[in-house]
Amino acid sequence: MATLTRRRERPDPNEMTLVQHLGELRRRLIWCIVGFVVAVIVAYVLYPEILRLLEHPYCEIQPGNCKLIVLAPLDAFGIRLDIAGYGGLVLSSPVLLWQLWRFVTPGLKAREKRYAIPFVASSVSLFCFGAFVAWLAFPHALGFFRAVGGSGITTYYTAQRYLSLVLLLMAAFGLAFEFPVVLVALELAGVVTPRRLARFRRWAIVIIVALAAVITPSSDPFSMFAMAVPMIVFYEVSIVIGRLAKK
Repeated sequence: MATLTRRRERPDPNEMTLVQHLGELRRRLIWCIVGFVVAVIVAYVLYPEILRLLEHPYCEIQPGNCKLIVLAPLDAFGIRLDIAGYGGLVLSSPVLLWQLWRFVTPGLKAREKRYAIPFVASSVSLFCFGAFVAWLAFPHALGFFRAVGGSGITTYYTAQRYLSLVLLLMAAFGLAFEFPVVLVALELAGVVTPRRLARFRRWAIVIIVALAAVITPSSDPFSMFAMAVPMIVFYEVSIVIGRLAKK
């Protein structure tokens, strides 16, 4: 029994050889691949529901006539594979982050392990929240583009370009909303201080607005402000969290 217990225990990371590290990495990669493949299959099965969810912003501004079109026989199948891939990546992200955390954890100190789970959980939550904000802002962006084109233009979107834009917008918002996680990590690491961030506030607002205008894929004012305003709020929240963590 004692022998089985010793076999199940993970070796000390400080005493592991390079081959043992590579073996541990291989096991984690296998679990990541398995989780991703299962998530891709689930997303492939749920393709009609995912497609309706992504079509919603278009249908909101053009109800009753919001069907996407394809221009080649294989485009529809390719779109389904793309959505299955993106959906699988999102659905499997908890598994991927968990395996990453399990691989890195043995080398962390007790204080660093205490921060690991909150950082992983907050990263996933903020990314999903950013994608949701992009999904809410996208109908206003489409309405803006249609108004600029004028009433004499009838809009028909190809599935590939429309879905690429909405997915890129959701990904951009999700990554941008990781901003407070990066700031808090820098504060905990001692790279910056809450007092310095507070003094830099005015320049930070200008830089955030400029970055939001540059990295917003749709380049419309609604999406730009939908990204910039939460990031400014996150900046202030990061200062408060940094002060509390310092205490």
